[in-house]
Amino acid sequence: AYEIRPRDWSSDVCSSDLDLLAKLLANENLNIVRAPVSTASMDIKSRTLTLPQWKDMSNSVEEMLIGHEVGHALFTNEDYLKRDDDDPSILNGYMNVIEDVRIEKKIKNKYPGLRSTFIQGYKELVDRDFFELEGRDMTSLMLIDRINLYFKAGINCGVRFTDAEMDFVRAADRCDTIQEVYKLAKEVLEYSRNVLKEKKEKMSSDLVFTAEDLEDLEEVSDDFEIDNRSEEHTSELQSR
Repeated sequence: AYEIRPRDWSSDVCSSDLDLLAKLLANENLNIVRAPVSTASMDIKSRTLTLPQWKDMSNSVEEMLIGHEVGHALFTNEDYLKRDDDDPSILNGYMNVIEDVRIEKKIKNKYPGLRSTFIQGYKELVDRDFFELEGRDMTSLMLIDRINLYFKAGINCGVRFTDAEMDFVRAADRCDTIQEVYKLAKEVLEYSRNVLKEKKEKMSSDLVFTAEDLEDLEEVSDDFEIDNRSEEHTSELQSR
């Protein structure tokens, strides 16, 4: 993973040039902040784009991050934040992943020249094991995590899907509105909960559990949400 520390701009494109790029792409005078944060983010209310200060961050990676966050600036509006859910904290992670798919497709369609920037930027992140995939059993990842990796890192990172799961992958690629993102996120969450429930039932019928084992399973169920390691690298839409 990247180490966070101030950038050395002496041998690179200067920050003012990249700030101008962001403003030109967004067609507005965005507030741009560089800070020791773990990932880039876009505050869609204050119109503030925050960029991390990663060690040895290349122009391709920073331009990709800018392109991604400008995608939110252009295509994610406050409707994204207006939801009435019983458990919004869990659904947020699912919506973030699918909204990222939607806005990246839209920003690349609006600015086709960004396509190669996204490819190169994500390739560099994968090569540096930014998504912490080395040595991981990809089949153990939740569906939403694999969807996130598929659209960011590509199929070559090792993610695989069942036929039923591929329906959700295709649906994510087709999402055109925030309402469609919301609907699909709920469907993926419900599907994943059912899969977890079926696994628990099968394990319960095949094995004899101690009271401690059953308590652990309940904790897994209660804490059911997107994997933190993937969530850390998912752009967060702030609502300060």
